Amino acid sequence: MQTLSGYMAAARERPLPDEVIEHAKQHVLDTVAAMVSGTELLPGHAALRFAATQTPGGAATVIGADFALDPSDAALVNGTLAHADETDDSHGPSQSHPGAAIVPAALALGESRGIDGARFLRAVTLGYDVGPRLTMALGGVTFRNESRRSTHAFAGTFGAAAAAGCAVDLDAREMRWLLDYASQQTAGYAVWGRDTEHVEKAFVFGGMPARAGVTAAELVSSGWSGVDDVFSGEDNFFAVNAPNGEAKPALLVEALGTRYEIGNTDIKKWSVGTPIQAPLDALDLLRRQRPFDAADVTEVVVRLAPTVGAVVDNRDIPDICLQHMVAVMLVDGTASFAAAHDASRMRDAVVLRERAKVRYLPDPELAALLPARVAVVEVTLRDGARLRERVEAVRGTVRNPMDRDEVVAKARDLTEPVLGSSTSGRLISTILALEGNADVRSLRPLLQRRR
Repeated sequence: MQTLSGYMAAARERPLPDEVIEHAKQHVLDTVAAMVSGTELLPGHAALRFAATQTPGGAATVIGADFALDPSDAALVNGTLAHADETDDSHGPSQSHPGAAIVPAALALGESRGIDGARFLRAVTLGYDVGPRLTMALGGVTFRNESRRSTHAFAGTFGAAAAAGCAVDLDAREMRWLLDYASQQTAGYAVWGRDTEHVEKAFVFGGMPARAGVTAAELVSSGWSGVDDVFSGEDNFFAVNAPNGEAKPALLVEALGTRYEIGNTDIKKWSVGTPIQAPLDALDLLRRQRPFDAADVTEVVVRLAPTVGAVVDNRDIPDICLQHMVAVMLVDGTASFAAAHDASRMRDAVVLRERAKVRYLPDPELAALLPARVAVVEVTLRDGARLRERVEAVRGTVRNPMDRDEVVAKARDLTEPVLGSSTSGRLISTILALEGNADVRSLRPLLQRRR
């Protein structure tokens, strides 16, 4: 705890390596773009309806609205917007979507305190260092599968709290109390998987942990004290949440300051569920090698690890339905954000014709490669040709990262339809120059919409 809390308290002034600053700016841009696009989706509509019932006039921007709220409510709304669908970033070893909670929390209290862009980037980077390490220490995917608790919410809460604590200048002892209050608010369990409209999922992954992190920071900042070491002693966090003794608390401080988890977090190329990323990559690569149209195809076979494929097998939400998105890719030649969120196309005769050609095969051999989500796609053409592509490193993952231009292109695809070309361009350029920004509140005019 001494090492962790000291690292957290010093983060506000600690210079970041240039490479880490670039990672941070790209993840902020990607998350902000997800929030902006989320205003047009069902969970976003729900979040903004809630926002409209709260008392306006606070210090924190509500993205897509023309008013501000207090930081905890703004973090709740913006976090829900960030995971309104499957657009936001993800961290495989921790089984979390860190940006959806961390960026809204840092923005809410960053605006409240008027911090500069460099501090904001440090706060966000700290959130990624703390949140993902927390669920990695619990056991990552094993903890998730055995406990049925939400690693996404656990990591998000601690990450958001760390970022918020950095924004409000907590010292080392106050960071101890911050972690205590974060732990008391940690919640979320696997029932969100039964949510067919993505509203509860957006709350669990983004809105709830963002709000919890801001609340923890505000309580401690106002003078609340707490338990000095929630990670050890009687009834500590690990003893309660991992009573089998398999937790490894030492992972909380492993390589702090040398291994930045924001650099180990994926940015999705395609705005679809993570298990669909590799199959779409495979189709894109096959078409580059030998161009073909949908009419040329007689069958597409997609092989995924069983637990991975089960998440996206014939789902009733377009962006997390494997068969539908493969069909869209065959028809359109790509998978845009708009196409991935057009529910009407799930009933379109042209798409349904192509969907009938798509077959999913659970492949136990690919399960041995997890957490790497490997996909094998086999396409049979009418002329008898059989094309095969195996994707082991999805574009946008740590092993196959997108460059800045690709991240910007994705951000434009998400933000231009909502903000317009001019505002979208200014938003992107402002975020990519954040380290020189004197006050993060300068983002507000670019994120709000006049009614």
